[in-house]
Amino acid sequence: MGSETLDDAGVYRITDEIALVQTLDFFPPVLDDPYIYGQISAANALSDVYAMGGEPKTVLNLVGFPDDELGMDILAKILSGGSERIAEANASLIGGHTVRDAEIKYGLSVTGLVNPAHIVTNTHAKPGDVLYLTKPLGTGFVTTAHKAKRCPDKTLEEACKSMVDLNAGAAKAMKELGVRCATDVTGFGFAGHAHEMAAGSSVTLVIRVSSLPILPGAVDLVKAKLFTRASATNMQYVSKVTRTHESVDPILAEFLYDPQTSGGLLMAVPKENDKRAEEVLRSFETICAARVGEVVEKEEGVDLRIEP
Repeated sequence: MGSETLDDAGVYRITDEIALVQTLDFFPPVLDDPYIYGQISAANALSDVYAMGGEPKTVLNLVGFPDDELGMDILAKILSGGSERIAEANASLIGGHTVRDAEIKYGLSVTGLVNPAHIVTNTHAKPGDVLYLTKPLGTGFVTTAHKAKRCPDKTLEEACKSMVDLNAGAAKAMKELGVRCATDVTGFGFAGHAHEMAAGSSVTLVIRVSSLPILPGAVDLVKAKLFTRASATNMQYVSKVTRTHESVDPILAEFLYDPQTSGGLLMAVPKENDKRAEEVLRSFETICAARVGEVVEKEEGVDLRIEP
C-alpha cells in the first residue's frame, strides 16, 4: 500500500502475517513550551501508524535546529518530550538525524507492524457504517490564538491535553469494533480527511455539525476570527464535492476546515456495532466517543453532505 489512496501510512508485506507500516511527520513549533511541543509532534507522527491499525515499534528523530541562535537546552527539552511519548507508545527510539536550520523543526520517522489481514485503510467505508471521532476539534484556532497571545489558559490546556494524547486506545477500539476504514484528522481538517475517505470508498459521508466534539472555548476563537491560513485552502479543497444544508450554523461549520495537529481518529464503525461503540471507545479511554454522522450510498458529485 503506497500513496495512491492518500492513506495515512505505507504498508509493506513481509509475510502472510506480518507487514511494516511506515510513516514520517515533522513541523515547526505550535506553541512556546519546548517539552510539550516535543510531545505533540511525536504523538502526531505516531498517530499515522495507529490509524492503519498498526503498533509502532521503532522510531527515528528528525530535527532541524538553529544551534547558532538558540541554546541546546531547548533542543534537549523538545527531544525529552518526544521521548516520553515514544516510551508511552512502547516503541524504541533507535536514532535519528539533526541538521542546522533557520527554524526549529521536529518529528519522527515511525515503523510499526500490522497483520495484513487487519489493516485499516481510508478506502473501505460502506453504506450503513456509523462515523465516530475520538478527539475534539479546534486545535488550529487554539494555536493561532496562542501565537497572537489571545488564547485563554484553560482552552490552551485542554488543547494540549488532546494533542499530546496518543491514539493507541482508539486503535485498540477499532480492532474490538471490527473497523476496516479510518483516518486520523490532521492538517487537511476534518472535511479534508473525510473527503479522502469518501472518495477512496466511493461513498458519501453525512456529517452533522451539531454532533462535532469541540474544544472548550474554541467557539469564541472562531467568533474572533482567529483562523489559520489553511482554513480557507481546506475549504477550497473540498468545496466542489461538498453539499451543505442552508441551516448549518456557519460557526460550527468552520470546525470542519480548521487544520488539526495530532487530531483524533475518524472511524467508520460497522452498523451492527453502533450501539456499543461509545462504550468500547470509552473503555479504551479515548478523549471523545462522538457519533458525528454516517455513511450512505454515493450521491452523484457529493463526497460530503453537511447537515445541521
